[in-house]
Amino acid sequence: MIRIIESPREGMQGIGPLIPTDRKVSFINAILKCGFDTVEVGSIVSPKVIPQMADSLEVISRLDLDSVTSKPMVLVVNKRGGEIASGLDQVKVISYPFSFSPTFLRHNVNATVEDSLKATGEILNLCEKTGKEFVCYISMAFGNPYDDPWSLDMLCQWVETLKNMGVKTIPLSNVAIEIDAPKIGETFMVLLREFPEVEFGLHLHTDNHGLSRKLEAAYRNGCRRFDAVIGGLGGCPMAGKEMLGNLDTGNLVHWLDSNGIDPGIDLNRFLEAQVKAGEVYYT
Repeated sequence: MIRIIESPREGMQGIGPLIPTDRKVSFINAILKCGFDTVEVGSIVSPKVIPQMADSLEVISRLDLDSVTSKPMVLVVNKRGGEIASGLDQVKVISYPFSFSPTFLRHNVNATVEDSLKATGEILNLCEKTGKEFVCYISMAFGNPYDDPWSLDMLCQWVETLKNMGVKTIPLSNVAIEIDAPKIGETFMVLLREFPEVEFGLHLHTDNHGLSRKLEAAYRNGCRRFDAVIGGLGGCPMAGKEMLGNLDTGNLVHWLDSNGIDPGIDLNRFLEAQVKAGEVYYT
C-alpha cells in the first residue's frame, strides 16, 4: 500500500507574503478530505525564523476533522515544540528533522549533532507518553553539499542508532542537493535489506529532471512512503543553499496511475485541492 504524505506546511513556509489564516484553514481542510495517509498541517517554530508558520496553532484549532481519515502531522524542532504539539488533540503525528550534517543543523535548528540526537529522544519520549506517532526525518540523507562527512555506511550507522532508540519511521530527504535515480535506488536497497523493521520514506526535493526514473528507483527498491507538495513548492529556507522545490503531488499521482498503482486518494477531491492551491500560493 502506498502512503502519500501531503505537506501544505512545506509548500507555504517559503512564501514571503503572509497567507491569511482563513485561506490556510480552507486549503488544509480541502486537503484533509482527499484521503492522504498524513497531512502536515503546520510547524511549531519561531515566528521570527519562519513568519509564515506563526499562526500554526490557530490553523490547527480550526481543522475540520469530521469523517477525515488523514492523520494531521506537525513538525517541531526542539523539546518545547514537542511538548506543545503532543498536547494538541488534533495532532496525531509529530515529526522532527534530524541530520548528521553539522553544517545543516547549524543553519536549520542552531544545534549540534549531539543536540539533535538528544532532541530526537526527548520528542520520541513525549510521543510515546501521549500516544502520538513519531516520524524522524534524516535531512541530507543522500549526500552533503557542505563538505561534511557523508557515506552510505554513515547513514546506516545513524539509522541503527535511531532504530535502537525506538524510532520506527524514517523518511530520507536530500533537502538542497540534487540526486539521481541510481543513488536513490542503492540507498533504499541497502537500508531496506539491513533494517526491514523500519518504515523508510522518500522526501524528495527535485527540479523534476529524470523524475520518473527517481520514483521508479525508490518504488522498485521497496519504498512505499512518499512525501509531496501540491504544486511542488517549498524547500528548506534555512538550509543555507538555494532551495529545491518538493516532489509535486500531481506528478507523483500521475506516475502511480501510469504504473497501475493505486494512490489511495479521492481524485475528485484532489483536483479541488489543486484549484485551491492556486488561490493560496499565487494570489
